[in-house]
Amino acid sequence: MKLPAFLSLLALVLLEAETASRPKGRKRRDQTNEEGDSYSVLNLGNYDPGLDNYDEVIDLSDYEGLTDYGDQLPEVKVTSLTPPTRIGSTQSTMDPRTLSSEPTMTKPTTGLLGSPSSHDLPTCLVCVCLGSSVYCDDADLESIPPLPKTTAYLYARFNRIPRIRAGDFKGLTKLKKIDLSSNSISSIDDDALRLLPALQDLILPENQLTALPVLPAGIEVLDVRLNRLQSSGIRPAAFRALERLQFLYMADNLLDSIPGPLPESLRSLHLQNNMIETIQRDAFCDTEEHKHSRRRLEDIRLDGNPVNLGLFPGAYFCLPRLPTGRCC
Repeated sequence: MKLPAFLSLLALVLLEAETASRPKGRKRRDQTNEEGDSYSVLNLGNYDPGLDNYDEVIDLSDYEGLTDYGDQLPEVKVTSLTPPTRIGSTQSTMDPRTLSSEPTMTKPTTGLLGSPSSHDLPTCLVCVCLGSSVYCDDADLESIPPLPKTTAYLYARFNRIPRIRAGDFKGLTKLKKIDLSSNSISSIDDDALRLLPALQDLILPENQLTALPVLPAGIEVLDVRLNRLQSSGIRPAAFRALERLQFLYMADNLLDSIPGPLPESLRSLHLQNNMIETIQRDAFCDTEEHKHSRRRLEDIRLDGNPVNLGLFPGAYFCLPRLPTGRCC
């Protein structure tokens, strides 16, 4: 036998022996998928490739026989993106997103007293509390709610409050302004406002007041327009001690005379649309001091009253300007 033929035969024998000694994990396995098609899988098992046997990891000699997986993947049809919901025997079958056609809402009431802390009072659930201001407009209130001790400005307009009681503002030493416009207030207890040392503005138009309470000495603005005030409902010298009063608005009431004496600090007096028929000689000026002049009182409104201003010329000599009203 020739040497080349012998070497070829020897190489073939060695190749067969090498193939027989390879790990079983590298052999291909024929499997069948769900569609019944067969394909080949290379089972590498736990074989750990190294630098010395890297060429023995995968046998690519029969690469053409491997199945192309991309052509054998079964077609998947998506029918719904929502996963099925399992409902237990005790679980309700009602859709939790379905709401009652007539939901019931409970509104907090001001009658409940909460924590004494100024920020935990239920008033700030019904009203709006911003810093030292409390806004309770159009909140269906029937009484003054308990207010935080730091309240400086109270706005409770367009409610149904019928009365201001003595303890409604107790301890509110920082309260500067009270606006209770458009309520149903017919009476105010004398001690309700008298003990408020910081009160400057008292706004009470469009109520049902027939009389004024005792007012704090530091008040600067008093607005009681559109009430039912009568002259008999104002105490004599009620405004004398109000040394800071600048604006007194009493239009659209039932007054039959000009209230007085008026403080020197007064700048504006509105009495239009009342029932005033006469003017006292000392209503504005001190008749004993003809040189006295009230330069601050520049705005006096008497229009809408039956009084004839021309009949009382001696009542205006101390004023910088004549009152507004019917002159003849």
